[in-house]
Amino acid sequence: MDSRFWLIALLPPVLGFCLDAILGDPHWLYHPIRLVGNLIAGLEKTVRRLFPNHLRLGGCFLAIAVILITAAIPLGLVICSYWIHWILGIAVETALCYFAIAPRCLQKESMKVYASLKEGNLPMARKNVSMIVGRDTAALDAAGVTKAAVETVAENTSDGVTSPILYLALGGPPLGWAYKAVNTMDSMIGYRNEKYGELGWFAAKLDDIVNYLPARLTALLMILSAYLLRLDGANGYRIWKRDRRCHASPNSAQTESVCAGALHIQLAGDAYYFGVLHKKETIGDNDRPVEPEDIRRTNRLMYVTSILTLILALGIRTVVLGGTLW
Repeated sequence: MDSRFWLIALLPPVLGFCLDAILGDPHWLYHPIRLVGNLIAGLEKTVRRLFPNHLRLGGCFLAIAVILITAAIPLGLVICSYWIHWILGIAVETALCYFAIAPRCLQKESMKVYASLKEGNLPMARKNVSMIVGRDTAALDAAGVTKAAVETVAENTSDGVTSPILYLALGGPPLGWAYKAVNTMDSMIGYRNEKYGELGWFAAKLDDIVNYLPARLTALLMILSAYLLRLDGANGYRIWKRDRRCHASPNSAQTESVCAGALHIQLAGDAYYFGVLHKKETIGDNDRPVEPEDIRRTNRLMYVTSILTLILALGIRTVVLGGTLW
């Protein structure tokens, strides 16, 4: 294997991760995920028109179409760029990796909540947290806002960071962006309500499937991260073993339970969504009240977990590419 192999195997995910850490998602830069969202919204209108009485079937069509289109475009870009020159290929792959992961954005948005809480500005904290959670936030007290921010960082450590890193390692940008398509569909139409219960059924189930193994791997790496950060990794493991199934989703409580245990706080519980109370189990023990600093601690936990996942992903990518490079 020559030096080109190692550059192709290692540089795109590493540079993509570094670019996200430095730049995040600049508001002036049109993010490709918005194109995926526009595609989903456009196909939803078509599906509702073509399958008015068979929305579950139409939802299957929508999901498959979105995945294929979203994967095909990065595939074409990567093939064409490497055909022109391998350095261009690395540059294109790097950009596609950069846009596929979002640790900096997750940190930035949650730290807006932290800053508002530290200033004692509860209305602004509610507004900021409403940008990153799906629940109703207008009536949340400071503890409720803090818990919501901690939960979304802990859950999205898998959904928004480690899962795309792992899929990028396994199949490059095409597979990484196919995953992003599934995850975006789940966030847009994967609701169990009257409007999306049938249309989004397939997308929601598919999101559960593609996140099943990454969520569990992320939980284990988060336990290791807790030890590295001198948090209570042993309690994180204990609460994970006990509470990792305490959620309607088979995946969400995996990382939330580790986070709750490592920080000795209680997460989850009842919440309002679109004005309707949803009864939910709690995760973790109420050893102490949550505090704004827990948002900062959870972000550190997220970043160390992400770095460990990246190291693992580089090994996977090296093995995968080792059998395919010319």
